[in-house]
Parts: sequence; C-alpha cells; structure tokens
Amino acid sequence: MTASTVSTAIYPRLSEAIRLREQGDTHRAAQLVMAHLRERPDEPRGLAQLGLIAAQTGALGQAEHFLRRALTLGEKTPELLRTLASVYSQQERLQVAESFTRRLIEEEGDLQLRSLRANVLDRMGRHDEAMAIQKQLVEEDPRSIPHLLAYGYSLRAAGDVEGAIAAYRKAVAIDDEYGEAWWGLAGIKRKVLTDADIAAMQQALTIAIDERNIAPLNFALGRAFHDRGDFARAFHHYSEGNRIRAEAIGYDARALTDEVAEVERMADADFLRRMPSAPLGTDQPVFIICLPRSGSTLLEQMLGSHPAIEPVGELPYIPAILRSFMEISTRRQKVSVPQAIAAMTDQQAALLGQDYLARARLHRKTDRPYFIDKLPQNWSNILFIRRILPQARFIDIRRPAMDCCFSNFSQSFTAAHASSFALEDIGQCYADYVRLMRHFDTVAPGMIHHVSYTGLVDDPQATLRPALDYLGLGWDDAIAAFHKLDRVVRTPSSEQVRRPLNRDGMEVWRPYAEWLGPLERVLGELAAG
Repeated sequence: MTASTVSTAIYPRLSEAIRLREQGDTHRAAQLVMAHLRERPDEPRGLAQLGLIAAQTGALGQAEHFLRRALTLGEKTPELLRTLASVYSQQERLQVAESFTRRLIEEEGDLQLRSLRANVLDRMGRHDEAMAIQKQLVEEDPRSIPHLLAYGYSLRAAGDVEGAIAAYRKAVAIDDEYGEAWWGLAGIKRKVLTDADIAAMQQALTIAIDERNIAPLNFALGRAFHDRGDFARAFHHYSEGNRIRAEAIGYDARALTDEVAEVERMADADFLRRMPSAPLGTDQPVFIICLPRSGSTLLEQMLGSHPAIEPVGELPYIPAILRSFMEISTRRQKVSVPQAIAAMTDQQAALLGQDYLARARLHRKTDRPYFIDKLPQNWSNILFIRRILPQARFIDIRRPAMDCCFSNFSQSFTAAHASSFALEDIGQCYADYVRLMRHFDTVAPGMIHHVSYTGLVDDPQATLRPALDYLGLGWDDAIAAFHKLDRVVRTPSSEQVRRPLNRDGMEVWRPYAEWLGPLERVLGELAAG
C-alpha cells in the first residue's frame, strides 16, 4: 500500500485535496491541506501535499521548504523526491540538483531521474557527461521522442549537425505529428526540409489536436516556405504558431512597460551614485544585454576569442536569484521589482552577488580575468545586477528594430520570450528596451557600452575596439578567427557563429513588409533604424 493510499484511507480531506491538485484546482486543494495541517501540525503527508501544490503554482521557495520538512519527518515517496529535484533545477541551483539527482539514482534506483540529471549537467557546462547519459537513454529506448530530441539538441550545440538531423529524423519517423521534432529540423541553418516533409507536416496539421504540437508544426512550415521564397504562406504559418502560443500564455505587454517607467522615475543619477561601487570579489562579469535574436551569440563568440575573456554562455542565474528574492520580498506585501531593489540592504545585495558569482564559477574552465554571461533578457535586470554586482560591465548589442522583431516573431520560442508571440508585443518590448538604455545613458553615462550589430558585421575591428577599451583591454588578432573557437553553443545561432562573418541576418523582414504594419506602428521612428 502506497503512502498516498494510506493518506486516502486515514485522511479523507487530504484525499480530496490530492484529487483537486491533480485536476489543477490548486487553490481549493491548498485550503483543504491547510485545514488538515491546522488539526495535525507537521503531519508529513499534508506538508508534502502543500509542497507539491506550491511547486505546481511556481512558488519554488515554499515548495522546497514544505517538501524538505516532509522528507525530514519521514515522507519519502518517489513523487516527493522527483518534485524536490525538479524544484532545485527550476531554482537554477544546479550543483544541489546535480548532487540530489545523482544520489537518488544511485541510492534509490530512480532511473526516471536520469533525463533530468542529463539536463542539469548540460546546463552546468558538463556537456560530455550529459551527452553520455542522453546517448544511453536513446539506446535503451530508441522510440522515446523526448530522449531523441534532447540528444539531437546537444549534438547540434556541440557542432555535430548531421548527428542532430539524424536524431530529429528518427523522431518524426516515429510520430510525424510531433511538432518539436519538425522544428528541430527547421531550426537547422540550411534547407533540410524537403517537399515530402512539407506534405507530411501539412497532413499532420489536419489531424493534430494538441496545441503543443500544432504551434511548432506551424513554425516549421513557416521556415520551410520561407526557404522556398513563398513568403505569404510562411507568414501565415508564423502567425498561426504565434497566435496559439499567445492565447495559451496571455502575455500582457503593459507590465514590462510599467516596470521600465518605474525605473525611469526611481533610478535617477543620485540613486545610482548611492549604490556601493567597491567590487565584490575578484571575478569580473561582463553581461551582454539585448533582445533575443540581436547578435549576442556572435558578439560573445568574438569577445570570447580574446585571451583575457572566457565565454560561458547564457547563465540563468540572475533571473533565478531575482525570482527567489522577489518571492521573499512579496510575502508580507506586494511590491514591484524596483521597489524591492530600493529596499535591499547592502548585506542582502552582497549575499545575492556572492550567490551569483559562486554559481557562475561552476561554468568557468579558465582563470581568465573576465567572463561573459550573455543571457539576452538581462537587459531588464540591469538595475538588479548593478545593485548586487558593483563591478558588473554591460555591453548592449542592438540589431535594427524590424530585423530583430521579425526574427523573434519567426522563432519558435517558449514562454520565456512571451513578447515574441504578437507583432505589437515584440515591437513594444523593443521600444521599452531602447527607452531603458537611453535612461541609463542619461543618468549613468558610460555604465553601458553599446555595439551595433550592423557595425559588428561590416567592420568588426572598428566596432569591437571601443568595447575592449570599455573593458580595459586591447585588440587581439584571435578575435578575427572567432569562428574557429571550439566550444558548445546552445542557442539558435550555434551554426552561424562557426562560420566567418556574413550578412545573412540582414533585412530578413523585407519580404514580409506588407504584413508588418502593426509592428511598424508600435516601433514608430525606431522602425527606420
């Protein structure tokens, strides 16, 4: 008899809470569990359910607290352990997640956690270990599409494009309705989709019922028709894929616009001058900030070829640390991110900064004085980064607005880039980003260095010398051979940065101009530059 069966027999209220949670009614489930715990404080199965509910709603700090408390008191079900491992992973506490999953696999024999462990290892930069697990999973279950896709993605990031294509092909052969497998093929930076593939995807769309398949199928068809110069049909499918994602997410662009406006009001020159300026430790982080699809991978690859700079990819730690900080800051009263930053003590800031640097060190393989974190969306976290890391340097790379926004619109992104799902929303996001850059240039001149994507492609040395001056470094000829740098690149641009400079990403929006009126109207004067 399982623990959940026991709780059903002894605690009918808890049984009903489990049923409601599994149906997605987390609010009523939580009420029942809390009523149960008021009568039986520290009852481990109730604590476990409260932790599972918190994890389901994204309250990761609370989830960890209740799940660990339940574990301490003797509740040790596979669901609890797997959820706690997932919580550590979602918190981006990768070292803890790696150790925890390894222990559960070795001591508890929970082989289902191997996929999560491979994902964690990959995000830690331990790519060879991750790929070894992924390869083993594919060999054990060659018909598992999730395993094939994870393995294919890793192969592509490591530069084995043919291996990635083979993995994606195996996936679509198993299930030709599986949208992410088709998008894996469509994302390859050459024309790999055949006319037969298009026919198969079109047929799949007529019978697919799961929106998680329908959206990426549309994006893949959009890319296939784009490659054939059929821009009307390409735009139709891009629009359909984005419409489905937008309806599922319910993104509200006003939240970001309001936050930028609050930073403009609050973070004036005096506010920034009052922030501590003494470096925190000896590590020198350089943040490449921009919208996605702006050339950040190219810039990182070029700067990372300099002997004093180590490229470490898109580190997820700033958003994760900010999310945990906000979860604590909003427990007693609702406050905005700028308000929470303003109320932060120097001790809190130092602890958060040290946390970031410790996590970032997991990815360091050299003792070079500088390292690059290129997570694009950190542009909206500049104030937080400046508060916790006084020595941080910021390099903004800006791609022309129409190219950047349309490239986002035509990419099959997850909810992490929810502004990309509507032309008006991605245009507003670009406008907000430019507003924030202009504000910081006004109140803290020189805090951010700006790089033009067009200039980087057309005249890299003239464009990068000032960026290197900003970092206190000189030009090095190794930068010119950036495409020979041997490293794993886990972004949609992984193949492009292994080629010499080219203008393939320029003016990509032009063939779609007749349908981009909503984007141009939101961008206003920015659309021209």
